[in-house]
Amino acid sequence: MKLAASVLALSLISGAALAQTKDFAPMGSTPANNFTVSNYYKQDVYDRSDNKIGTVEDVLIDKTGKVTALMISVGGFLGMGEKTVASQFPAVQMTKKNDKWYLQMDASKDALKSAPGFKYDRTATTWVRDTNTRTN
Repeated sequence: MKLAASVLALSLISGAALAQTKDFAPMGSTPANNFTVSNYYKQDVYDRSDNKIGTVEDVLIDKTGKVTALMISVGGFLGMGEKTVASQFPAVQMTKKNDKWYLQMDASKDALKSAPGFKYDRTATTWVRDTNTRTN
């Protein structure tokens, strides 16, 4: 009985180990036409007129590994009156100007300020609606 239980446990463990590694394939090079998260994280966001409208505070990724949203802080002065809003990832584009990459979107600072605010919940490790922020 102990032997059967041991064999069963070993097969479950080895099966789980195989399942975890079956999708891993070492890469000889990185995929073409990709950007790193550091091109977005903590970077300023500008409108089409090159006015700074916010800063990326977080990059949200779904369970499949797809980037889905950017959390952008907007407004305030020295951290006071600032709020964080959610933007769909495709709404922010990488733009190259003077040999430097920067983020740009079709939105105004006022549009971001009037969007619903979010706060990071450390217990749930996710962003939740901030009922203490107001929209303009």
